[in-house]
Amino acid sequence: MTTAPMYLSESARAASASESRFRIDVPIAPARSARVVALDERAASVVRRLAERSWAHARFYTSHEVRDGDGLLHELDGAAVPLDEVLAGTDVVVVLATEDRGRAAAAAIGRICGRRGITTAGVILGDGFEADDAVAALRPYARVLLLSADEGDAFELLVALRV
Repeated sequence: MTTAPMYLSESARAASASESRFRIDVPIAPARSARVVALDERAASVVRRLAERSWAHARFYTSHEVRDGDGLLHELDGAAVPLDEVLAGTDVVVVLATEDRGRAAAAAIGRICGRRGITTAGVILGDGFEADDAVAALRPYARVLLLSADEGDAFELLVALRV
């Protein structure tokens, strides 16, 4: 009696001991330094809810006084921090907006991040066109620009960026 040769599926081969030397078994490191900035009051509510979750090295801010690359961001407890200090050593900045009031801050933050080589992402939350100017301000600088009515998408973006 002859037996047919045994063929392993791709999955079975990948799980074999001989292939184990090619596996990466080190966890993916989180981003070293992430900043999440709300540009308006409704976005600040979202940022506060996001900040309640467990993150590796993220810090959360609101922005009301940023223009032309200078100014202050506010930590969620209200403490003012110079924008320059917030961005020092930062790898990624995620900006959230729900309306156009944060347009100047979005442009200023985007320009500084662009000059420093900091990855910038924008999340525009809302159903309508309340934040068209914020989108226009972020478009030249943001590597990722997400328009969504679901604030859960902001959470998913932070997870994807390994914040």
